[in-house]
Amino acid sequence: MSAYIVGITGGIACGKTNLTDALRRAGADVVDADEISRALTAAGGRALPGIRALFGDGVFVGDTLDRRVLGKIVFSDDAQRKKLESLLHPLIFDEMERFAAGREGAVFWSAPLLYECGMDKKCREVWCAYVPRKEQLLRLRTRDGLSRREALARMDSQWPALKKARLADRVIRTDGTCEESAQQVLALYRALEERLRAGAGHPGKGA
Repeated sequence: MSAYIVGITGGIACGKTNLTDALRRAGADVVDADEISRALTAAGGRALPGIRALFGDGVFVGDTLDRRVLGKIVFSDDAQRKKLESLLHPLIFDEMERFAAGREGAVFWSAPLLYECGMDKKCREVWCAYVPRKEQLLRLRTRDGLSRREALARMDSQWPALKKARLADRVIRTDGTCEESAQQVLALYRALEERLRAGAGHPGKGA
């Protein structure tokens, strides 16, 4: 049996990390696009030469990427953001595929831009963390210390959270407590494990 890939997605600040943390604690195989991105752009990361070539020395402090400076550039200019994504996304996708290769059973691909990058086409099903836009904005501003304008720019660089939820096979409302959200995703995980043991696979939406 090859890996049964489940995409985990959701808008920024919608609680996706809490879900993947719960899955990992339960022993699930999870690979996270954000973690890969941070590794690629950390000191000595594979993406740094390309970023320097695209954006120049101004987004670096010595050999260290200044993430805040780069963020201001890419979240205020769609063309610049797409340049960065065209560099990072193939590298991230390559690492995620490598993670799934050779594994059996459920493998979770966690990616905020799962749909935007077309990665959902490689998934057997997609689970989406969701909160309404007003709550999403409040969480993002509180978490990252952003102005309303900065937070909206980051939110609007992705598909709307509601659009992702409508496309997903499973939606996990995360506007309760972290524990409540974790219990929802763990219930889905247990049900998935049962389906895979029974050879049933994808249940379809609403099943």
